[in-house]
Amino acid sequence: MMELTRETTRIYALDDSGKLIAEITFPMTEPGVYTIDHTFVAPSLRGQGAAGQLVQAALDQIKENGGQAEATCSYAVRWLEQHSQN
Repeated sequence: MMELTRETTRIYALDDSGKLIAEITFPMTEPGVYTIDHTFVAPSLRGQGAAGQLVQAALDQIKENGGQAEATCSYAVRWLEQHSQN
């Protein structure tokens, strides 16, 4: 499991050398609505569930902020279609 660093509208992970290995951004696009617009996972982490972990972390944070989630990032759109948003 990656160690995630959380900002207001961004969650990311760095490797031991400080290189970005995973990132998701979800700016507030209208009052109370956060749009997941970017998901990045380094090739070394692909196929291990890292992107899904990022989307879930973003959804948890958006919910904690009292907001609603939308997505324009193609990965996040597919993920949201496959998982319930409760």
